[in-house]
Amino acid sequence: MFSGLEDRVDGLVVSAFAVDVDSNAVLFEHGADVVLNTASVGKVFLLHRLLTEVDAGVRSLEDRVARRPVEWMDNSGLWYLLQADELSLYDVAALIGAVSDNAATNTLTRVIGLPVVQEHTRASGYLASGLDDIVRWPLPPGAPRTLSHATARELVRFVGRAARGDDLTAASADTLQRWLGAGMDLSMVASAFGLDPLAHYYFDRDIWLWNKTGTISTVRADMGLVMSPTRRIAYAVLVNWPAGIPARDEVLAMMRTAGDLLRSELAVPPR
Repeated sequence: MFSGLEDRVDGLVVSAFAVDVDSNAVLFEHGADVVLNTASVGKVFLLHRLLTEVDAGVRSLEDRVARRPVEWMDNSGLWYLLQADELSLYDVAALIGAVSDNAATNTLTRVIGLPVVQEHTRASGYLASGLDDIVRWPLPPGAPRTLSHATARELVRFVGRAARGDDLTAASADTLQRWLGAGMDLSMVASAFGLDPLAHYYFDRDIWLWNKTGTISTVRADMGLVMSPTRRIAYAVLVNWPAGIPARDEVLAMMRTAGDLLRSELAVPPR
């Protein structure tokens, strides 16, 4: 499934991994330890750090934060279209989870501190993954060339720990999954599940999903948790390819095939 695409598209690289959260059975694995550009996926480490500080009593999700003009960023997100300049930390994080909001990411990163997020990520055991910078465009000289990087194996570990509530209180683990459960991008692995992009948090067609994706012209990345009433699967499929190579359609088709495999593992009939 994955090697065939790598063979067809020159320079394309895949990192993919999927496991049963409760049995640890590996469902697929390909280049699981290869570090790739993951675009917006690394925003999950920012959300995790915020909730860790909430659990420690350092912050409240009701705290208000005002965006600054320098943090404005369009394209991915909604805040740049809204009149409100001030939101609660809960709402800022919800925008990141639901629509990968770039302006909200920049504001929350300033509040938490990028070095704090990066150290928290390493201390949590994710040594090959992380958030590299705020969202910038165009990229100035000297800025990191990637917003985030990761391996599929480490992202699957993150998903599994979030699902089990290993690192957060029960309330914060539920909150993280609720934010990501509002994610509106179901164009990749999740396209196989036939869910409503605007409302899929809780069972629909015996499938419940939360995920986080990353998209730029040379990256497609999707990581998350997909569940049936009896089984939970953590997955990550990350794909990079060289600029100028028209690989998007083939990549999306391959990612959907990975989703079809997960759907069959959940024993949910095809649509």
